[in-house]
Amino acid sequence: MATYTPMIQQYLNIKADYQDAFLFFRLGDFYEMFFDDALKASQELEITLTSRDGGGKERIPMCGVPYHSAASYIEQLIEKGYKVAICEQTEDPKQAKGVVKREVVRLITPGTVMNGKGIDEKENNFIAAIEVFEAAIGLAFTDLTTGESKVTLLRNIEEVVTELYSHQVREVVVNNDFPESFKKKIVERCLVTFSTETNQEKIKPFNQLISHLHDERLKEAFVKLYAYLHRTQKQRLDHLQKVEYYQLHNFLKMDLYSKRNLEITETIRTKGKKGSLLWLLDETKTAMGGRLLKKWIDHPLLDKDEIERRQQMVETFITYYFEREELRELLKEVYDLERLAGRVAFGSANARDLIQLKKSLQKVPEMIRIISSFDNDYSKQIGEEMDTCADLSNLLEEALLEHPPLSVKEGNIIRDGYNEKLDQYRDASQNGKRWIAELEQQERLETGIKSLKVGFNKVFGYYIEVTKANLHLLPEGRYERKQTLANAERYVTPELKEKEALILEAEEKSVELEYELFVQIREQVKHYIQSLQLLAKKISELDVLQCFAVISEERHYTKPIFSENELFIQDGRHPVVEKVMESQEYVPNDCYMKEERNLLLITGPNMSGKSTYMRQIALTAILAQIGCFVPAKEAVLPIFDQIFTRIGAADDLVSGQSTFMVEMLEAKNAIDNATSKSLILFDEIGRGTSTYDGMALAQAMIEYIHDYIGAKTLFSTHYHELTILEKELRHLQNVHVSAVEENGKVVFLHKVKEGAADKSYGIHVAQLAQLPHKVIERAKHLLQQFEEGSHSLVKEQHEKEKQTFLIKEEQTANDQVKIEKEAQLSFFEEPKTVKKGKDRMLGTREKEVIEQIGKLDLLDMTPLDAMNELYKIQKKLKKEV
Repeated sequence: MATYTPMIQQYLNIKADYQDAFLFFRLGDFYEMFFDDALKASQELEITLTSRDGGGKERIPMCGVPYHSAASYIEQLIEKGYKVAICEQTEDPKQAKGVVKREVVRLITPGTVMNGKGIDEKENNFIAAIEVFEAAIGLAFTDLTTGESKVTLLRNIEEVVTELYSHQVREVVVNNDFPESFKKKIVERCLVTFSTETNQEKIKPFNQLISHLHDERLKEAFVKLYAYLHRTQKQRLDHLQKVEYYQLHNFLKMDLYSKRNLEITETIRTKGKKGSLLWLLDETKTAMGGRLLKKWIDHPLLDKDEIERRQQMVETFITYYFEREELRELLKEVYDLERLAGRVAFGSANARDLIQLKKSLQKVPEMIRIISSFDNDYSKQIGEEMDTCADLSNLLEEALLEHPPLSVKEGNIIRDGYNEKLDQYRDASQNGKRWIAELEQQERLETGIKSLKVGFNKVFGYYIEVTKANLHLLPEGRYERKQTLANAERYVTPELKEKEALILEAEEKSVELEYELFVQIREQVKHYIQSLQLLAKKISELDVLQCFAVISEERHYTKPIFSENELFIQDGRHPVVEKVMESQEYVPNDCYMKEERNLLLITGPNMSGKSTYMRQIALTAILAQIGCFVPAKEAVLPIFDQIFTRIGAADDLVSGQSTFMVEMLEAKNAIDNATSKSLILFDEIGRGTSTYDGMALAQAMIEYIHDYIGAKTLFSTHYHELTILEKELRHLQNVHVSAVEENGKVVFLHKVKEGAADKSYGIHVAQLAQLPHKVIERAKHLLQQFEEGSHSLVKEQHEKEKQTFLIKEEQTANDQVKIEKEAQLSFFEEPKTVKKGKDRMLGTREKEVIEQIGKLDLLDMTPLDAMNELYKIQKKLKKEV
């Protein structure tokens, strides 16, 4: 084993406890990395790799980053999913005996970042912990930047993945024995960093956070998360809010696929916000409001009273237009109170943060006045619950200068008059500087040297500078020479040195005292953290509700009415598509569904708008259940408990699943979990397999949903054969998206009408895509033959194969060719023991098959049942000997 220097040995001892992190080891003005950390960091950060002697036979790889610019390098590593352990010197090097004592002061991970480019102001930065129990899975969340904490119990890993996706969790804390199968499912859907925590001993400070939770499983899940945060952050977590317990069955449930297909918070193609429902709605003016809006969209309500309370506030904001606009202007001036409170708790808030806090608090009284003037009980209640934190606002106004520097250790933070001792230091410093200025004028007059000046630098302090051209004017012995320059001499006097000592001492003590006073003020702010967090909740709620009002008014949305089972939308629009189109006119459509008409079979050509129509129904329901108005002339809606979608075609390459398998899994999820209060959107089920397979699966699903689930369902298809189901299923209704043919080209009308579509217009769509002319013409010719029943693609292929075979086997006997032809065209394989011709005798199995066919009731069978029976018959005949 190599013998390393004491410093390298210290590094290795500390690194042993942080094997999964980059160790930033403080050496002077740099953070250094060694061994494997250096090799990997030099690649990831694109910095120079060097080496140093560590006491062993070989030089040790090393790289480093400057202390003052380390934040940007740390951000790069965190963005890539890595962890960074910050190791600082914890004793004064001047007083150290041997190696300076060092220890890790904080572990920075993707889930514990407090600031920087990786933190989006309108998104939470959640870290989660998962605890697996016998019959449930406990899930705990915390956003360290805001202090929000919540827990829930889930049934299976699929629900866990959906919640992790919805909360955009970046780090997950688990046990060492966490199932690998669960980890794989999470990694397939979410970009997370895994961390482990085994020390779950209860720590005193968090009892107040979880004392209201009655289920020990919930407490255990949060204990794991808290223990990890306490261990890695190495400080008190005073800003963590009381843990909120939520249950999925209290909200409209949407699985991961449905949220993706409906593009709730991000688009399918770009994975960005633009083009999503969140993008459409986000007219919030505060960061807090933006985060709350996303929470509401991810978890629409089921409680009708709560939904209607939000609606009433939206209606009130629309009515009180001028007051709303005044409130919006005030909200613009409100900073992120939740994250400011978090930085205060962490001790990282600077004077500018506290000025932002003060300015925000100064807007609160006016906000209360506005909302209290509304004729709405809930707005008055919010006004009564908003704490102005007047004492804190006054403290910050009296104590802090309006434009302090970024650093808290440079002075110029505290106002004159706040602290008597500080005023004395400042007076001494200012008087001394005034004396210096007067000294310069006095010396110029007495020596006659107009260019003489009194300057200062950190090395020599104050000095009198005279150019060499004027040295002859100086009286002998007037000054004491201090420094010689190329073109000047610098001098001092005993009196100047005395004043310098007074000035520098006053400035130094002034800066030290200012920092002490600032830390005291920041500690006082900590007492208001809970009040600030409650105030932030009220402000963010007002922000989201006024945002709904703005969107609803500008885009001409209407207030929906809720019913038990009826769905009626008049002139409904897709909210996002309508906004994207802007100058173009969006074609609105109606939708009517009730108990005796709860399954719509939608036909029509590709690109006609079937998928858009289906999505707009779902988005209308979501908008209604978050309390917003909806894009329609009139809307009556049930309150859906779940929304399931199967829209779009996409492979899942990560988990090795084909388009068709993804389609079947999404369909299975809906069929297994939907209830009569759910909404199901199935788009082109069965297109990933053969025509008969696909059509059989589509019909079977329709029948199952119709007979056993009863959910409101929109089912679009190109299988026109399925439209006959309207006669067989009493709750099913055919509708179609209309199109017309003009001069051989299709024109999409995007209008949904009753009844089935008369044709698919598939070749017309291919023509719009500008496929080669020969392909289009050939397709038209084949289509005509198919429709006339005079041609079969299979038959044509068989004929080609026959001709090829005949050419190759010209010398084969005619009777042999005839046998081969019959073998090709025979549907069933002929039993070898049965004679051919007029006198042939039927075999035993053939007689059984004929009898079996005679007993079939074809009119009471589905196509899938008929195909199954046909397969059995064929199998039985092939066994005939």
